[in-house]
Amino acid sequence: MARNTVNRYIWLVDTIDRYGHITLKRLSDLWQQSSLGDGVPLPRRTFNNYRNAIEEVLGVTIACNRSTYEYYIEQDNSEENERLQNWLMDSMSISGMLTDSRDVASRIVLETVPSARQHLPVIIEAMRRNQRITFSYKTYTRANGKHGVIVDPYFVKIFKQLWYVIGRNVKDQSIKTYALDRMSDLHVMEETFDMPKGFSPTEFFKDCFGITTNQNEPKNITLRVESTQAKYFRALPLHPSQTEEVHDNYSVFHYRMRLTYDLRERLLSHGSNVEVVSPPELKAQIVDELKRALKQYTP
Repeated sequence: MARNTVNRYIWLVDTIDRYGHITLKRLSDLWQQSSLGDGVPLPRRTFNNYRNAIEEVLGVTIACNRSTYEYYIEQDNSEENERLQNWLMDSMSISGMLTDSRDVASRIVLETVPSARQHLPVIIEAMRRNQRITFSYKTYTRANGKHGVIVDPYFVKIFKQLWYVIGRNVKDQSIKTYALDRMSDLHVMEETFDMPKGFSPTEFFKDCFGITTNQNEPKNITLRVESTQAKYFRALPLHPSQTEEVHDNYSVFHYRMRLTYDLRERLLSHGSNVEVVSPPELKAQIVDELKRALKQYTP
């Protein structure tokens, strides 16, 4: 598909989403003023062709209110699809904005992250058909990688701008997480699998922060957070269970989560602005990590 065509799809979806409800006349005027329109209005026939393609390619439905003749983005009622659609809208909006900003490209600084373009489409296709995947995998903790790993791909998840596939390792008969940027020689197998009845990706990670999980029981977690840092916690909660008690110079945040590696890493990243009040085992883990870190700087 031509890049310019994709950019047109992105522009239409983003514009309609930002306006909420918009007439074709207003949409055509905005199109004419944009870099994609080249000063030419948007014909109704072209718009309808784009609508059909957007639904087929991107899975986004542009609906029409017949009483007002305004167009809008039709929302999916399921929580998972709504979350995916919102993420897709945000991604497309940013992509369209950057595409339209080539004249100031030297003044837009982007973060370099490992790409998932090579493996993500393959895994999604395997998920669609419930087919097993096989690949080689290089971990950061072992000198030698593993070859011929066979996994039933249950779902994919993004965390810290990295994509992961979570599924059942056929050999170990356990659910494991694999980072796409550490994969190589990925192939879809002819052999199929059955998704476990009632399995929910959201439920699987509901008590966790990040991409790591364990079988331990969730704990009641209490954090004391400096007042300025607390604003960041409000803007981007660590977990849906987050509640807050506001005091003069600090806030106390409460959670119900499992104690995982990703959680400890996030808490440590806040330095002295965050104190673990409870549970005792999490506090001990943080203290132990800080002591080991301090040793590196002690003569």
